[in-house]
Amino acid sequence: MPSVKVKDADSFEVAMKQFKKQCEREGILSEIKKREHYDKPSVKKKKKILAARKKASKRPKFSAARSR
Repeated sequence: MPSVKVKDADSFEVAMKQFKKQCEREGILSEIKKREHYDKPSVKKKKKILAARKKASKRPKFSAARSR
């Protein structure tokens, strides 16, 4: 849980900026986005397979020609 110690001389904007930066470092926003919607296990599996296919298609094809 992020916490920011505010000094008397600091303004609200400075404290808010520090808090946002700390949340970003801890990955809270990405975790919230990930948990925002529930994906069934079958949907997760399909997404994972599609991502692997996409990644494989982006790989350079000249590596297959080198092995010959």
